[in-house]
Amino acid sequence: MLPENLLDPSLVLNTSTALDELTLEIVPEKILEALRALKTQKFERFVSVTAVDRYPMEPRFEVVYHMQSVARNLRVRLKCRATGDNPKIASATVVYAAANWYEREAFDLFGINFEGHPNLTRIMMPDFWQGHPLRRDYPVHGHKYDYKSE
Repeated sequence: MLPENLLDPSLVLNTSTALDELTLEIVPEKILEALRALKTQKFERFVSVTAVDRYPMEPRFEVVYHMQSVARNLRVRLKCRATGDNPKIASATVVYAAANWYEREAFDLFGINFEGHPNLTRIMMPDFWQGHPLRRDYPVHGHKYDYKSE
């Protein structure tokens, strides 16, 4: 089990445990501080970052980070909320370079802007694609394109 004092309480909004994995909801403006604190506590492996669209609820998005300490055989999940109008959060690439492609994927599929990312461009959809296909309000049949004019 994870130690009680894993992070400074001023960074954490809520905690929960499921399947022996601790989830910490982090103040969105303090995500980099939380990631740096975990890194100093030997959470050396950035496993992934993804998003959850909770439409029509607000804040609409949850940005979800999965971290692992190989040395301590521990895992932790961090969650931050982002509003639906212009979802944005600081890029984790300044702390963990491995966040690069995961953040690009979340940007491409959910439209979350990771501020400070070194190359926040589409990674899965073509550059001309409109919208973000994993958003819950995205058209079920997608958009129709004239691919010959592209």
